[in-house]
Order: sequence, then structure tokens, then C-alpha cells
Amino acid sequence: MATMKDVAALARVGVGTVSRVLNDSGAVKESTRRKVEAAMKELNYIPNAYARGLKMNKTNTIALIIPTIWHPFFSEFAYYVERNLSEHKYKMLLCNSDVSNEKELEYIQMVQENKVDGIIGITYSDLDNFVSSHLPFVTIDRHFKEETVCVTSDNFLAGRLAVEQLIEKGCKKLGYIGTHSRFPSETTKRRDGFEDQAGRMEIPYAIFDGEDPVVAFKQEIRAFFEANPDVDGVFAHTDFIALDILEVLDEMKRKVPEEVQIIGCDGIKMEAGRRQIVSTIRQPVDLMAKEAVEKIIQVIDGEPVKTKIVLPVQYVEGPTTKNSF
Repeated sequence: MATMKDVAALARVGVGTVSRVLNDSGAVKESTRRKVEAAMKELNYIPNAYARGLKMNKTNTIALIIPTIWHPFFSEFAYYVERNLSEHKYKMLLCNSDVSNEKELEYIQMVQENKVDGIIGITYSDLDNFVSSHLPFVTIDRHFKEETVCVTSDNFLAGRLAVEQLIEKGCKKLGYIGTHSRFPSETTKRRDGFEDQAGRMEIPYAIFDGEDPVVAFKQEIRAFFEANPDVDGVFAHTDFIALDILEVLDEMKRKVPEEVQIIGCDGIKMEAGRRQIVSTIRQPVDLMAKEAVEKIIQVIDGEPVKTKIVLPVQYVEGPTTKNSF
């Protein structure tokens, strides 16, 4: 494999000149630049990006931490992050954490070791002692003790929209079924918005909101419906929870949407171009990724950054609600 010295020898220039051409730093005559580039092409020279990153203190690589690649929302988000990073001449290192505190700490350490320039993270671990305002880190939904840049959707509005839609579709008593993390998160505002709008409209409702991880979650859902048989409209904290509710109601011989209507939240699709798997409040995944990429690059470049970005949500009709009257 050709080295920088080989390129310098063939181009008849110093190694420092080759370095300046590679890093686009310092004054280099155009004729000299062409000689160096021709030598690199002839020798099929491939620059060592990692070594350059150590020297320049920049790798043009961003780590994306997600809990699991198997979840359609996280996969879609990763797709848009990579596409946006590419437009900014950055590469993405995908980090599948499996909600492991140890793994997430290792990924954070990569920034400190100059292996990546920054992190975009969807995390559910205890990282408060490791995430600071000095770390190039953009979080999705999550809050930390020290102020970091947070990109989120309007979760409060999501809860309000769900109530409005269920009432418009004829529901008389509503239910909220969800779970929450023990760490502060914007997603808890989904329940807040639900309760606020139900109160405004004077609609009776019932709540199940367990702390993750909920043991025997489907049994809890069944118990909820047994205790509240008159609930005919449900806002589920996520689309996956909506699918769990569908399964439980099917076991209970209750028809959806004829007897119980369900609206989820997130807007997951099994693949691009397909319809939603449930009626849902869809987050703007593409815009969230775009904002996260723009903000992490601004943080890396030392530019002033707005610390909280809230993006709009919208209702999308699916097979778990009736057509509007």
C-alpha cells in the first residue's frame, strides 16, 4: 500500500506539501497540487482518515446512538440522519446500544478519543454524569442535568390531537395506555396533552402509565380494559403499544375499530411507501434528523445553537379508527 512518502517522492515534493494538499490547509501552488493529485491517483494512494483525524482533531464522522436497529422508527431516523450527514460531507457511525449503559459510555468515550466529532443520541441510560454542555452531543427527546441541544416533536400537541380525533370519531370515554422512562423525557408530555385536552372537553378518561420496564405488559392492558369496559377510544403512547392493545383486544373478542378505536404515536411504517400500521400521531422523522444533523455540526464548529427545537406533528388515518363523521 502506497504511503504519503511514496506520493511525495513521485511528485517530487516534500511530505508536508502532500499533507497540505490532503488537508486543504496552507498555501499550495495549483501546479503543485495537480502533481500531488496525479501521484496519488497513479499510486492508488488512500489517505488514512483516522490518522488525519487525530492530527487535525476532526474526523468528519458523527456517531448515532439508537436503542435498537430493529425498531422501524429508529431505523427510519438513522436513514435520514445518514442522508443529511452525507450532504454535509460527514460520515455516520451507527451505534446499536441495546439500551446498555456500558455501550453508550463507550460511544461517548469515542468523542473524547477523537474517533468521532460528535454524537446524536437516542438514549435511555443513566448518562447524566458523562453528558455535559462541553460534549458535542445532540439528544432526541431526552433531558440531562446539564443543558444540551435537544431535538423533539410537539408531544403535548400529539396528546391533544389524539383526544380531538377520538371524540370527532364518536368516542364517549377515553383511555391512555403507555409507559415512561425514569429519566426525564419530552415524550411524557404525550400523556400531559391527552389529559389537558380531555379535561378541556370534559370527556371522562382512564389512565395506565407504567414505568419501564413493565412486567407482563399485555396482562396490564387486559386488566385496564376489564376495569374500564366502557372505554371506546384509546391513545397509545407509541405505535408498538397500540399493536399490543390490538392483540389483547383481539383475545378479548373486542372489535377494532367498531367497538374500540385506537390512535398510536410515532408514525412507524414497516417500509417506505406503505401506509401506517395503525392510526397515529406521526412525528416528522425526516425533519428531526435534519435538525439534529444541522445542530451537531453547529456545536462542533462552535456556533451558537438553540438548545431546544420542537417540531410539528400530524394525525394520520390508519385502520384502527373509524372514518370521521
